[in-house]
Amino acid sequence: MADGGCLCGAVRYRFNGIPSSSANCHCQSCRRASGAPVVAWITVRRSEFTLLSGTPAVFHSSPGVTRQFCSHCGTALTYESGRHPDTIDITTASLDAPDAYPPTTEVWLEDRLSWQPTSPDTKKCDGFT
Repeated sequence: MADGGCLCGAVRYRFNGIPSSSANCHCQSCRRASGAPVVAWITVRRSEFTLLSGTPAVFHSSPGVTRQFCSHCGTALTYESGRHPDTIDITTASLDAPDAYPPTTEVWLEDRLSWQPTSPDTKKCDGFT
């Protein structure tokens, strides 16, 4: 079990279980949604994810994709894709203990900013795994 939430504390969540993946995403969509050069995500079963408090704002960033974020402080929280209806991606940095879930994979490397380093310890993927 792990808890997390936004910067201001308005939205809190919990997930039970073990993430099926932990990845750094270099895609342009994630960069623009977060304002960061790379976004770390963990993937969990949707049935294991629970909102504890607050109601995140919703943004449909591309066809079939929904991103949730705090409408008060702007913290990016989740990513949901219609292609994977049984899972939800959670921003690793919004976890209370993000060090517990280091990335094992880096995805969408073809979109990587030239000055953004990658970790020598991660599997590398063009596109999504």
